[in-house]
Amino acid sequence: MTDRTSLPHGADAVPARSWWGWGDPGQALPDAECAELAALVPGAAGTALPVPTIASLELPPVRVSAPRTLAHLVSDAAAVRAGHTYGKAFRDVVRALRGDLAAAPDLVAFPREERDVVDLLDWASGADVAVIPYGAGSSVVGGVEYRAGSHSGVLSMDLSGMGRVLEIDRVSRSARIQAGALGPGLEAQLRPHGLTLRHFPQSFAFSTLGGWLATRAGGHYATLHTHIDDLTAALRVVTPAGVSESLRLPGSGAGPSPDRLFLGSEGTLGIITEAWMRLQDRPVHKASVSVVFDRFPAAVDAVRAIAQSGLHPANCRLLDPGEAALSGVAGGGGSVLVLGVESAHHPVDGRLAELVALARDHGGSPTAGAPAAGESAAEAWRSAFLRMPYIRDGLARMSVISETFETACTWDRFPELYEAVHRDVGAAVRAATGAEPIVNCRFTHVYPDGPAPYFTVIAPGRRGSEVAMWDAVKAAAMRTLGEHRATVTHHHAVGRDHRPGYDRQRPEPFALALRAAKQALDPAGILNPGVLFDPAV
Repeated sequence: MTDRTSLPHGADAVPARSWWGWGDPGQALPDAECAELAALVPGAAGTALPVPTIASLELPPVRVSAPRTLAHLVSDAAAVRAGHTYGKAFRDVVRALRGDLAAAPDLVAFPREERDVVDLLDWASGADVAVIPYGAGSSVVGGVEYRAGSHSGVLSMDLSGMGRVLEIDRVSRSARIQAGALGPGLEAQLRPHGLTLRHFPQSFAFSTLGGWLATRAGGHYATLHTHIDDLTAALRVVTPAGVSESLRLPGSGAGPSPDRLFLGSEGTLGIITEAWMRLQDRPVHKASVSVVFDRFPAAVDAVRAIAQSGLHPANCRLLDPGEAALSGVAGGGGSVLVLGVESAHHPVDGRLAELVALARDHGGSPTAGAPAAGESAAEAWRSAFLRMPYIRDGLARMSVISETFETACTWDRFPELYEAVHRDVGAAVRAATGAEPIVNCRFTHVYPDGPAPYFTVIAPGRRGSEVAMWDAVKAAAMRTLGEHRATVTHHHAVGRDHRPGYDRQRPEPFALALRAAKQALDPAGILNPGVLFDPAV
């Protein structure tokens, strides 16, 4: 008898993705709905920016060609290059809508196996071609956009052709998975075995395992196993200096962790091709409830008590009054806390009751019918959550500035940070746009020692100046986070947009060590130049 399963090959089908905006092109808001949304933002443009056709785009000429031995792996088609130019930040969407694709890669490669990745990196290193690793392009921090300007060419390496679950160890409850596996395809391959990775970021349908690992993505769990790091057992990484494969272990105290070097490296040190991931049995017991608070500070105290209780709810999302209204979660002007618990083996009603009791101790009132409503509270919140990027795109077409930034800080610092974001980032928005902004907050994840607040800023912009205005808001946000000793990012990654804040946050000796690792693993400086390091390093 064996409990190790090698699975048959067969790459996942890659869903259609919008070349200019978020996700499924069929879910993009029509012009009329864009206008309806903009009517809620005084000062917004009166008409929606049109979406350019691929045929109308003017892309820069292709400067390099792959050698004959690799030609079958690459494309220089306009539609392919356009779709791999940017990620999905507000500034990316606006530039795409304006047909500004000056940063388009020369070529896009679609490796089918690790040997292809090795061969592509060997060629690129010798030809001074920058390589931008690309999972599914959901970066909102400039993580997949070439900005260095000094290489002879740019190759976007799309790993979506490497999306298989290769092996399952049922005894250890782990799986060896290729880095190009999209969220839905990954889960579909695990489902017949009764297993799940249970990592569901907002980008789940349009992001890959390799992208999650390279950016240290945050996922489904609001407490305990919040980041993909917690689910990672071993990594296999192709670097220009060779292949790094760590030993799969439940834990180890043997020096600095090789996995920790590559987790969060954002494609600057190597390209993750495979990972052994820790899995779970699929949950069968679930329950959730919404709790309303009249006062946001009381809600924050309740969440802190819950985070420090050891009850570890799967869902513990707190929405301030503005965010609750924006998300369509009924709160009657109050703050809303969405709590959810789940288990593969034990009923969860008792644990949910304990969580509700803690919330009541701080003035919370469960909504009518809870907790008998089951999953309805969590499902309602998640539905609104998944719709938000499409709404952001609709607002962008109406020249409405929409910025989201997330962070983490200790509980004692949060009240001042919350006030400072409203005051200082709000002032920056007013200075840039001349309008009064909407500034909202929610907690995406919480820890015993602090929350991970996620802020949303919305204001009307001036047509033609949207990117400059967004840049001013982003700079103010990064400044405010740094001044209040909050991280530049909790789960969106550093990319190119967060580099200034990251450079201030990391200790200089650590930066020296990272630069040495970069020089050792990527001596030609071709891997995602400008992310984490200056392009010349």
